[in-house]
Order: sequence, then structure tokens, then C-alpha cells
Amino acid sequence: MSWSWRVATIAGIGIYVHWTFILILGCAAYVYAREGGAGAIVEGLAFIIAVFACIVAHELGHALTARRFGIRTRDITLLPIGGLARLERMPDDPTQELLVAVGGPAVTLAIAALLLAVSVVLWPAEELLNLDLVEGRFLVRLGWVNAILLGFNLLPAFPMDGGRVLRAVLHYRMDYVDATRIASTVGQIMAICFGILGLFFNWFLLFIAIFVYLGAQQEARFAEVRSALSSVPVRSVMETGFRTLPAEATVSQAIDALLDGEQKDFPVMEDGRVIGLLTRARLVEALRQRGGECAIREVLLLECAPVDDDEMLDRVVERMQLNGCATLPVMRRGQLVGILTLENVGEWIMIQDARRAHRGSRTNSRSESPLR
Repeated sequence: MSWSWRVATIAGIGIYVHWTFILILGCAAYVYAREGGAGAIVEGLAFIIAVFACIVAHELGHALTARRFGIRTRDITLLPIGGLARLERMPDDPTQELLVAVGGPAVTLAIAALLLAVSVVLWPAEELLNLDLVEGRFLVRLGWVNAILLGFNLLPAFPMDGGRVLRAVLHYRMDYVDATRIASTVGQIMAICFGILGLFFNWFLLFIAIFVYLGAQQEARFAEVRSALSSVPVRSVMETGFRTLPAEATVSQAIDALLDGEQKDFPVMEDGRVIGLLTRARLVEALRQRGGECAIREVLLLECAPVDDDEMLDRVVERMQLNGCATLPVMRRGQLVGILTLENVGEWIMIQDARRAHRGSRTNSRSESPLR
């Protein structure tokens, strides 16, 4: 995610902090400064950092469960609204999705139970029942925050974990798209309820309502697109009018090819084989740092490996997004036959949407009875 800084690597997964996280620390410092000066500020910031450490543990619960099923996690990013673990894909099997979805809440439940159990042993019951999240025992407050986060996360609404649990359960009885559509609708209804409550009681609920509504809508759209792409081979969307560059070409020659047409990324060939991909971004960077006489073989992208033309688009697009590849060479029986770009895929989706809309309008027009 852009405007994020890497702060750690845990189990091979990069942990990032978004710049907006600083806003949380600033607000916390202000609130605690009003309560008791420098000592309160230090304790308050430590509490906020501890809360977000628990959130990282929650996201690692998702990531490490997904790893058991061969699904990698790209990174974990801390935002003011919580954490975001970017899995390369969601499992197709409902049992696996259910386990991945509950992996995070299970960690949060364990943290809350442990902290509150320790608090029961160390302090009287009245300390445990103090729900003031600004003052009070550090461990008690941290335990109750985890309990609140657990309850919120288990609400059956996307993008919370409860929405994914609901979809996984529904997926046992129906296909993935229908299950997502129902879970998304439940989430949007809950968002509307949050919005109404927010107007009368707490404006923060209105913010949550917008977040939940848009998240549910996005999840439903993603599921529809994924389903549509799952039955479309790469050859149906690839570009067949394209240019390649020889490995011995220079950056200046590649710039001429870039300016000569609309193609932005070029497969690079050597002895009839594709040895890499030269993207516009890498080309401009090489021109800025190394000059026009640099050989393009020195600045190739090797992560963007060729794909076969009979592979299905859904898996290929997932790999493109995971590896940051906007373009991939397409092969047929060892021969380069085209290139696939995310722009191609986006255009194909728009065309399919337009066709569906046209068919729907024709159906509606035929179903209407003429007025006489």
C-alpha cells in the first residue's frame, strides 16, 4: 500500500504502518496530555501501540492459517481503522475460508481471555469491571479493548471477519457469488442501521456505516468479477498486435519503440525465447539513472513470467496483482503469441457489463405492455 513504511517482518510477512497511523498517536497524545501531562502521554502512547500489536497478532492469525492452505500473504498494513492482511487470494473451499476467517478472531479471543484472566488474579473484581479505556489498569483496559474488537469483528458484515464467516457458511449450500451477494446484502443492511444510530447518538457510527457499506459493495463486485473471469481463457482477452524488443537493444532504442505506438510494456527476446519484460516504469527509471546507452537486459523484470494462452483469467490476474505485473507475455506451445494487460482485462469487464445492461434493457422493454 502506498504511503506506508515497513516497520518489521514477522514469519516472512512485511508489517507496514500507514502514515495516517500518526494521526492516531497524535490524537492519543492530546487526550492523555489533558489527563495528566508527560507521564500520561507516555502511558497512553504505549497503550495505543499495545492495541495495534494485538491487531497485528490478529492479522497474523489470518495469514498463518492461510499459509497452511498454500496461500501467501503479501503484507500486513496498520491503518487508523485497524489492520489489513492482503492475502494473494481467498480459498475456494468453504471450510478453508471459514478457518482463515476465524483465525484472526481466535487469536484476539485468546489475548482477551489471557489478559482478563491475569487481571482477575492480580486485582479485585471492581478493577476488572472498570470499562474506562482511558484510565485504569493497563492490562484490564487492553483486555477489554480486545474483547470489543472481537465482538465488532464478528459482526456478519463485510469487510469484517464475520461477513467472511457468513459467506463461508452460505457457500456450503450455494455457489460463491450467491453466498457473497447475500452476505453483502446483510452487511449493507447493518451499515444502514449503523448510519441511522450514528445520526442520533454518535457520529463515529456514521463513519463505520460508510466503511461497512462500501466494503460490502466492493466484496460483492469482486466476487462477480472473479466468477466471470474463472471461465475465460487468456487467449480471449490478450493482445495479438504487439512488439517485442531484442535483448541487445539499448534504453534509447526502447524509448523510440515506446514513443512509436501505444504499447507500454515489451517482451524481450533472445534466441527466440522470452527472457523478461521491460515495463515503461523500468525504462524511464533506467533512462534517468543509467542513460540511454544502457542495455535493456540489465533492467528487465523477471517476476512477470509468461503464461499459457489456455489458462483461466482469474488465476492469472491474481498472479499479476500479487507480483505487481501490469503486463504478461502469453505463450502457446512455447511460442509467444500475445500479451495480456490489466487494461485488457478491465476493458473486457466493461464490455461484458455493457452487454448485460443492454440485454437487461431489451428484456425490460419487451416485458412492458404498450399503452393504447
